[in-house]
Amino acid sequence: MIPLFSTNQIREVDEYAINKLGIPGLVLMENAAIQIFTNIIEKTNHLTRRNNIGIVCGKGNNGGDGFAAARHFANHGFKVNVIYLGDENEMSPDCLSNYKTLSNLAEDNQKIFLKKYTSGKDLKIIEDSDIILDAMLGSGSQGSLREAYKSIVEALNKMKSFKVAVDIPTGLNSETGFAEICFNADLTVTLGEFKKGLFFEDGFVNSGVIEKGDIGIGFSFFNKLKTSEYLIEPEDALNNLPIKKKNIHKYSSGKVLTIAGSGALPGAAVMTVKAALKVGAGASILCFPKSVRKLIFNKASEVVVNSYEDDGKEFLSRKNIKELEKKLEWADALAIGPGLGRQTETQEAVLEILKKKKCKRIVVDADGIYALNDDRYRNVDLESIILTPHHGEFANLIDIDISELKKNILYYGKKFVEETGSYLVLKGAPTIIFTPNGDVLINTTGNPGMAKFGTGDVLTGTIAGLLSQLKDQEKAAIAGVYIHSLAADLLVNDFSEFGYTATDIIKKLPAAINFLSKSINLETT
Repeated sequence: MIPLFSTNQIREVDEYAINKLGIPGLVLMENAAIQIFTNIIEKTNHLTRRNNIGIVCGKGNNGGDGFAAARHFANHGFKVNVIYLGDENEMSPDCLSNYKTLSNLAEDNQKIFLKKYTSGKDLKIIEDSDIILDAMLGSGSQGSLREAYKSIVEALNKMKSFKVAVDIPTGLNSETGFAEICFNADLTVTLGEFKKGLFFEDGFVNSGVIEKGDIGIGFSFFNKLKTSEYLIEPEDALNNLPIKKKNIHKYSSGKVLTIAGSGALPGAAVMTVKAALKVGAGASILCFPKSVRKLIFNKASEVVVNSYEDDGKEFLSRKNIKELEKKLEWADALAIGPGLGRQTETQEAVLEILKKKKCKRIVVDADGIYALNDDRYRNVDLESIILTPHHGEFANLIDIDISELKKNILYYGKKFVEETGSYLVLKGAPTIIFTPNGDVLINTTGNPGMAKFGTGDVLTGTIAGLLSQLKDQEKAAIAGVYIHSLAADLLVNDFSEFGYTATDIIKKLPAAINFLSKSINLETT
């Protein structure tokens, strides 16, 4: 796991470096500038000294990093145009020091040009730049952007230059990952350590490639800081996969029961049960309405279909629970919800199944989650149950507007699992896992091609299949989320982000496991 830190923790480290280690703030700023310069050079290997660098600097230390970086570019022969906001008496001490140094250099170096921002017309100075560097606010952004920052960010985002953010894209809240308007970076050089808000929601969309810039204090102090947010690494997924013993048989290698599908939505059920088998479950049984079972027989040849009597209604109801109880007790893991439908009778059946907990390990998705709406989840013991909603489903579940959810997604996710004791797998770009102990695990695989019907049903089956083998909710969630998206990443090579489907992801799951294993083994040899 890669730890992610809060802005306050990063500031604490800065204070430690200055006050305890005795490293002057100007030295930290100089180290930051070198990291910014080096990362830009490495990530833009086409860059030559004929290229122009445009930099917009604020009044705080983020602006100071920008002034110092401008000096490094100028000293290496690049043409540098710098626009800065505010007067000298408004600048932080270290920012002012680097501003004055750059201003003095500009007197004898025609490749350095500085201009105080007075209106949007000043941005014409940098609109033809090959690189635009955002050094306005960094982690100082907390609320809505004020003018002139708002207008500047909007104008910069329209420019076709390669865009780089210093530490945090201006406008992004580094705690919540939310932004109303945000600098859209191709590269973010984040200083000291990774800030959590860069890796989800608007941060994920607007930060581009994220590189860490070492400011020269090492990482020993960071190791002492407590955090609850992490990025999932390949090793985490591989280490959480089940180990296949030589003497296993189909019933000892994971038994999955899937209660999913209806006459109106049979396909979701098929994808769920097939995914469970593709990640190693030994037995997979689908419970499906008897009156329409022919809909799936030709689509699920490897799956045992256990039909329940539905009196021609084509959906699950409470009267079916008694005939399902033995199978629920038999199963190592239950997947419930995909394609079930939202009839009142079906919702009542889902609630009763969850309340009785005849199966101890449960993954709830789609229409199963819908059954918990209107505060009904508060009357169900969700402890250790895995829920896999997308953002809209989760917002409905906790009865808030989705726009409100996006403003502080970590808060709402943590609050929900703390109240319920459940595991929340919040599907999205990226998918985020919230555990009952307060940890937040952010997935690092996946691509936009996954935004298609059926991919969520495949994830439900993937997690349920692994859960049946591992008997551990957190391990199953970590491995399932990572491998599911890794399979999609492998498909991009053959089909692009446009051309693959949820069914293709199912077929690619074994290859993803194989790829993961071989890749890590190669790295360790």
